[in-house]
Amino acid sequence: MITYIRGILEGMEEDKVIVDVGGVGYGIYMAGTAMGRLPALGKEVKIHTHLHVKEDLMQLYGFLTRDELRVFRLLIGVSGIGPKGGLGILSALGPDDLRFAVASNDVKAIQAAPGIGKKTAEKLILELKDKLKLEDALENTVNAVQNTADTSAGMANEMTGEAVQALVALGYGNTEALKAVRQVEITEEMSVEDVLRQSLKYML
Repeated sequence: MITYIRGILEGMEEDKVIVDVGGVGYGIYMAGTAMGRLPALGKEVKIHTHLHVKEDLMQLYGFLTRDELRVFRLLIGVSGIGPKGGLGILSALGPDDLRFAVASNDVKAIQAAPGIGKKTAEKLILELKDKLKLEDALENTVNAVQNTADTSAGMANEMTGEAVQALVALGYGNTEALKAVRQVEITEEMSVEDVLRQSLKYML
């Protein structure tokens, strides 16, 4: 199995990239959002990969983080969701937003992904409820916005959860509430009210 590919980014097409490794060009399918985070052509990249084999077809699907790869493999394990469907979901939501959507039974958020209907979204939530943890999404949010002592991170984690709950109480959707809170740079001096106030700016 090919765990990852490290090489020079040689080209980008609509739904895949070409990475040169020792003179061999690998075509790797990626989500549009991930492709937008790649460096310029000619730069070195490391892409975590999943090799999809079906009859006489072999395709590589790539991700910038191991977490994205892990979530992708969980998605394609759901009946009715193939590799392209899994990429579409990750492109529309991202791993953490998907965790929150699953935890809060947000069928509409998952339906926003191309080709995902209501029944498939409901099945996804049912099958991944115990595999995609909301705590992981909140922890990733804190790690992304704050790199301080563990006590401070714990405080930020608590404020993140309370701010999301407050936004939901105000009538906002679970997933969009998490997205807004994730954009706030949480500091030690901030209160939950401060986080909520700044989050509301991203809801307008």
